[in-house]
Amino acid sequence: MSDDEVRWLDATESQAWRGFLDLHAHLRTTLNRDLQASSGLSMAEYDVLVQLTDVEDGRRRAFELGDRLGWEKSRLSKQVIRMEQRGLVVREVCEEDRRGAYVAITAAGRKAIEDAAPRHVEVVRRLFLDPLARPQVESLAAAMAAILAQGEQTG
Repeated sequence: MSDDEVRWLDATESQAWRGFLDLHAHLRTTLNRDLQASSGLSMAEYDVLVQLTDVEDGRRRAFELGDRLGWEKSRLSKQVIRMEQRGLVVREVCEEDRRGAYVAITAAGRKAIEDAAPRHVEVVRRLFLDPLARPQVESLAAAMAAILAQGEQTG
């Protein structure tokens, strides 16, 4: 692609993109630090537990969990092993497909996320939502949905 064909970012686009990257890094770091201090959970553990509590039976196929988190198989495997050692999740054999496995939340995992969630939500509000007016939050939600939908179309 020649330099003439590149759609370079203008100042506003660059500010939006870099702002997003900076905000994402700041939020992940701050949320991880706060979760660790207040609940003993890492952000990665919290993310896994959220995915498991989002389904009625508290379990997902391992490949589905990895896809939903955007993680490579090896990262998910290592994370699940650490969480199993802490008693937060268990792996279960998939009866329909003996090669597959489920990752299921345990009672201890459910208690851990239930204990951590109220403080986590307050920190999310303070860092991300409170600085914005309601119309800004609605616009941001719509913008994120549009971006994610585009990503799903392009694979």
